Amino acid sequence: MAKLYFNYSTMNAGKSTLLLQASYNYNERGMDTYLLTYAFDTRAGESVIGSRIGIEAKADTYAPEDDLYTRIQKRLQSGPIACVLVDEAQFLTSDQVWQLARVADDLGVPVMAYGLRVDFQGKLFPGSETLLAIADHLREVRTICHCGRKATMVVRQDDEGNTLIDGDQVQIGGNETYVSLCRKHWRDATGHS
Repeated sequence: MAKLYFNYSTMNAGKSTLLLQASYNYNERGMDTYLLTYAFDTRAGESVIGSRIGIEAKADTYAPEDDLYTRIQKRLQSGPIACVLVDEAQFLTSDQVWQLARVADDLGVPVMAYGLRVDFQGKLFPGSETLLAIADHLREVRTICHCGRKATMVVRQDDEGNTLIDGDQVQIGGNETYVSLCRKHWRDATGHS
């Protein structure tokens, strides 16, 4: 039986690298994968999933209004898919997560989603919240804080390196914007008691 997987972490833990590696492993064995990434994240280029270590692959994109079940069902008409791999899964809507669950349950295609668990304010993203609630398998991808402890939080910084505590939940950025920290150092940086 196909399952829905959620691989989550903070920034710079290697989630996209793991996704690309999983896709490569399927492809190497002659199995097609279907890659999806968030339409508004163009840091690696349009319709590209890229890793900080320099590997990348073309992908279809999704936006909040897209019906992913219907799209994947339509894609299956042109041939089998061994696995659907979703990057930036925190940006999925709750409905889209349920659509991906239906892909696993009703279409028999495993879905592996990769994304952030929490935002810079320590709050769950809607997609992550639903994935944490309904995924068949959860896997934490670990990275470390500057102190050596496991990083579970992220801070957003301005151009001068000052920690920001207010703003929109979604702001696309990388190392120039976000820093992964352990909970203690996140509390210190944000003034959260």
